[in-house]
Amino acid sequence: MQSGITVADGAITGSLSYLSSGQLVTDWGPGNFLGLKFTNLDSDATSVKVGLDPSAGSGLVEIIDDPDKMGVFKITDKDTQKMVVVQSDGVFKLRQEFDLSGLTVASSGG
Repeated sequence: MQSGITVADGAITGSLSYLSSGQLVTDWGPGNFLGLKFTNLDSDATSVKVGLDPSAGSGLVEIIDDPDKMGVFKITDKDTQKMVVVQSDGVFKLRQEFDLSGLTVASSGG
């Protein structure tokens, strides 16, 4: 599904394979998918939402009560989409955006 994924300096880089079968494809259709585990979250956060902007439909998803803090995201346009993480403690909000344009995505032809 992916290889060499790195998150650094506000960007996510690495390579995404094109998936044409499997459960992700059944749910979201064929394409390129990015799997991430969210770590180093603010211990005071009462809400952590993650997702792509613009989204292909799911929008930002709450993960504060998700035990593994992992997510898989369908990348439809790496040059316009950003990975977004919004943490809040109910008073203060931190929004982080990560550029995806450095990802290498395989096409359906291989």
